[in-house]
Amino acid sequence: MVDFGVRFDSNLTFRDYVSAKINKAYSVLGIIERNFIYMDEDTFILLSKSMVRPRVEFASSVWCPNKIDDLKEIEKIQKKATKLVIKLKNKSYIDTIIHLNLPTLKYRRLRGDMIEVFKITHNIYDTPVAPDLIFNERANTRGNHYKLQNHSFHCDLRKHYFRHAL
Repeated sequence: MVDFGVRFDSNLTFRDYVSAKINKAYSVLGIIERNFIYMDEDTFILLSKSMVRPRVEFASSVWCPNKIDDLKEIEKIQKKATKLVIKLKNKSYIDTIIHLNLPTLKYRRLRGDMIEVFKITHNIYDTPVAPDLIFNERANTRGNHYKLQNHSFHCDLRKHYFRHAL
């Protein structure tokens, strides 16, 4: 099934969708690699942010991967992409992303989820559209009242859903 461009199966898993996104990102990387022989840092950042990242970040709050293999495969895309910069080819992945001032894709997904929660809690979205976030009324938090209530689940199906994975 496909809903808003995100493919899922009858078990509400996104394994096929994640695989398709990874393959599409690798094909875009191949196109970039074939067409840009010498790539400087500015060109790489521009191409990476405009052509590769959108392939693996579209609707990530919906399909956010929770399996370690999926997380590694998605991060491997950016790792391979950073090797296209000739000047930084011999550096480690961590040194390269620090030098290029690029966050990891895992960090970007987490940041995107936090931005969505901020928008929901501050009523930036229309109320009927936004998911209901349940706040923990009994929590003693310093400075704010935005502590979300934790839920326990018997199976993994809903455990990683956006509203509960935060």
